[in-house]
Amino acid sequence: MSIFFRLLRSTRAATAIEYGLIIALIFLAAVSAMTSVGKSTAGMWNRVSTTTTNAVNKS
Repeated sequence: MSIFFRLLRSTRAATAIEYGLIIALIFLAAVSAMTSVGKSTAGMWNRVSTTTTNAVNKS
């Protein structure tokens, strides 16, 4: 139990937790950005596919 109390008083533990939180926020921002880009890219390729299919069918 004394190891736990020493860890709580240690500044290293606080720094490690802060770095962990920063990494978690960066990860969440990256996932959000990738999801947004993925959705817009999928929409673009769907429009390309539809336009190509319509052009081939009209020929």
